[in-house]
Amino acid sequence: MSPYPPIRFAPLTPTSLLLAVLAMGAVVLGSNVLVQYPINDWLTWGAFSYPVAFLVSNLINRRFGPRAARRVAWAGFAVAVVLSLWIATPRIAIASCMAFICAQLLDITVFDRLRAGNWWRAPAVATTCSATLDTAIFWSIAFAGSALPWLSWAVGDWLVKLGIGLCLLVPFRALLWKMAPARM
Repeated sequence: MSPYPPIRFAPLTPTSLLLAVLAMGAVVLGSNVLVQYPINDWLTWGAFSYPVAFLVSNLINRRFGPRAARRVAWAGFAVAVVLSLWIATPRIAIASCMAFICAQLLDITVFDRLRAGNWWRAPAVATTCSATLDTAIFWSIAFAGSALPWLSWAVGDWLVKLGIGLCLLVPFRALLWKMAPARM
């Protein structure tokens, strides 16, 4: 038996779903464009925008629960597929979509299992695990075998994602008072 009282999540309204899916789509689209522009031999611009997807997922998970977060992830995945095929190369689109859905589903699961602890633990651990999985999948599919310095880009991308993910704990905490689920 859990020492915490049961959580009653707010219902996911069509407006909330639409806003969350649009946010996910914008993050994925922006990241897929930005990943094609290297800053140097160890980093691309995409690393700076993608961690926002984990913030969106964690906020939805906190307020509406894991079921709603999965709905947003799958709808975001559909948007990502369409937009990525339109704006990015096919290899980047496939890598992005595979990495996105795997990382989002991991993020939702880890966050949900850790939600009852300290406010920072669930988003920090979920983002760390998800950013690691996302980076491994994306870079190995998108650029493996190419002459580009993809391995160093992957390491740089991962480190920036982790750093930004930790920085995004500040807006996560700031929004907790408004996003916290009601207790039964």
